[in-house]
Amino acid sequence: MKPERFREILYEMDESGIVTLTFNTPVRKNALSHYTFHEIFWALDHFESDDAAHAMIITGAKDPDYSDPTSEAFSSGGYFKPDANVAVPDEILRQIDLTDFAQKRTTLRAFECSKPIVAAINGFAIGGAYTFTLAAADLIFMSEHAWIQLPFTKFGISPELASSFLLPRLLGLHKAKEILFYGERIDAEQALSLQLVNEIIPHSDLLSYSCEKTRQLIPPHGAGLSIREMKKLLNAPHLTDLSDALDRENVVLQKLFLSSDFEEGITARMERRAPIFSGA
Repeated sequence: MKPERFREILYEMDESGIVTLTFNTPVRKNALSHYTFHEIFWALDHFESDDAAHAMIITGAKDPDYSDPTSEAFSSGGYFKPDANVAVPDEILRQIDLTDFAQKRTTLRAFECSKPIVAAINGFAIGGAYTFTLAAADLIFMSEHAWIQLPFTKFGISPELASSFLLPRLLGLHKAKEILFYGERIDAEQALSLQLVNEIIPHSDLLSYSCEKTRQLIPPHGAGLSIREMKKLLNAPHLTDLSDALDRENVVLQKLFLSSDFEEGITARMERRAPIFSGA
């Protein structure tokens, strides 16, 4: 799939070889469906193989109907509604593994990418929006107004995109359990103190700052070959464990998506009430 055919993401490259990948479904707060991840996979594939592309910035599209930066969305996470694949052509749908809930294919493609990837979290990043960023990005810059939430237990499900492997190594086992068990909102200052992001940036400066920091990673300002080889050295020891974690996540998610607790979690969200879980 070529970038000009993308519908749910934007893929744009500037004259310096910096690609901006934008989650581009603002009407649903940039929520990520199986089809979105399919496009992201091909965007990463194109990016890796294009000699003119040197680095990538990932961000979320602004909703033109809202001007308040405190309500801006990086992405609201997984898109579970039945209409997610309604308009997807059959030939594309056949290429998508709808049982890959952990998004192993796309996560591994991102983690194995040799070129630097920077995330510019411009608004709230919920569930898979942040866990994808954690696996894909080498550096994460966050708007002062942005926040993170990993509300898996509020829907009766479990983490994905290799976050069950990455979060304990970043936070320590018990802090990772606390964040995943309770699923509370994490504001920008908390995210920085937990090392979930690299820097907090004034909202209006986020993209320009991210572009400037990205330019420092590529020629002529940065030693691009050195950085690519360094990235491979740092990521390589974790690749097998990360792949195994994605397999385990898929097994657990396939079980939990069939549970009554998941059904209750989704129903409660639609009815705007607190879920009443049965533990089954």
